[in-house]
Amino acid sequence: MSEKIRVMLVDDQTLVRQGILSLLSLCDSMEVVAQAEDGEDALRQLPDVQPDVMLLDMRMPRMNGLELLQRLQREDSLVPTIILTTFDDDQLVLQGIQAGAMGYLLKDVSLEQLTDAIRQVAAGKSLVQPAVTQRLLKGLQAMNNEFSSLEKPEELTEREMEILRLMATGFSNKEIANSLHVAEGTVKNHVSNILSKMGVRDRTRAVLKAFELGWM
Repeated sequence: MSEKIRVMLVDDQTLVRQGILSLLSLCDSMEVVAQAEDGEDALRQLPDVQPDVMLLDMRMPRMNGLELLQRLQREDSLVPTIILTTFDDDQLVLQGIQAGAMGYLLKDVSLEQLTDAIRQVAAGKSLVQPAVTQRLLKGLQAMNNEFSSLEKPEELTEREMEILRLMATGFSNKEIANSLHVAEGTVKNHVSNILSKMGVRDRTRAVLKAFELGWM
């Protein structure tokens, strides 16, 4: 039997934490190993707990979710993180993704959606859902495209567009390679070319930029 995915909940609302805890207790492959009521509480617990995935609320007292992400990013100790929020604050969510979060879900998702997202992020995949991406694009427009990218990226080849579409579904390089029947190293080279042509520094930004440009 494989080891359970270790999950940490960071949310200032006790009822929300208890609700998510109750839901995840129904999933045999996951275990909630810690709960924190704000960023400072999470920082104290993280070194001892070492979760595989962190579910993070963005709006909390003392140290909010964005501040926690930025702190962990500076210290090179970022945990694979899913932003979990009820707020329609796309700007804050986009900043969270810029700070290293791998995905974003509203708190009203189903148990199946939540557990699937946790599995994807634990496996190293970005969680970029089309509906969520459309919301983020509004945030991008409001922020005047504050993350660095080329205004007019170089045209991608047909194969690069194919890989970009697979990236948008959360596929890892290995899964893309298996899907296209090519070597993983070949996919890595294509991904590097895509990022270079679009002037972005990571896969999530590449996908967001592609949606913004109407490529997807």
